[in-house]
Amino acid sequence: MSIRHSLLALLSRGPRYGYQLRTEFEAATGSTWPLNIGQVYSTLGRLERDELVLRGGQDEEGRSVYSLTERGAEEVRQWFATPLTRAERPRDELAVKLALALTSPGVDVRAVVQAQRAATLRSMRDLTKLKTTAEGPAWPLVLESMIFQAEAEIRWLDHCETTLLHTAPPVPAHDAAPPIGEDSDERARTR
Repeated sequence: MSIRHSLLALLSRGPRYGYQLRTEFEAATGSTWPLNIGQVYSTLGRLERDELVLRGGQDEEGRSVYSLTERGAEEVRQWFATPLTRAERPRDELAVKLALALTSPGVDVRAVVQAQRAATLRSMRDLTKLKTTAEGPAWPLVLESMIFQAEAEIRWLDHCETTLLHTAPPVPAHDAAPPIGEDSDERARTR
């Protein structure tokens, strides 16, 4: 997620001070991605250095107010017009975790998958409940994105589990159940 572009987008609404930007960002995203106030001000400093924002005067309470420059406005327009690619998104920690679980001795990969599925289903239920109380146009949209991502994760976990069933190592012969149809008297004699 680009804090830089998020702040520029908020400033395209008009001049704002740092805490106001943080509050509006969290309101728009339903506090899904908490934003540290220090991160806001360090990002504003870089935006000012890059001539994308201008620190103006202070408001009546002494807070520095930032506004978008024309160059900053152009960057926001470009950001909204440019689709994201998968390469620009952060690594998928779950995919990495399962890949490592598959190659680590002593790890029950099915248990890892099942635990994640249960957690994702709980999260999806919680998000769905939140959706009933969500207000405004932005927060419900963010919630729906998160619900769709959870649904996709569950489908992927189902796929992983199915794949594991087909690629699981064979059970050693001494642990195997008797072949179907074997005579029960034969089993009794061998005991």
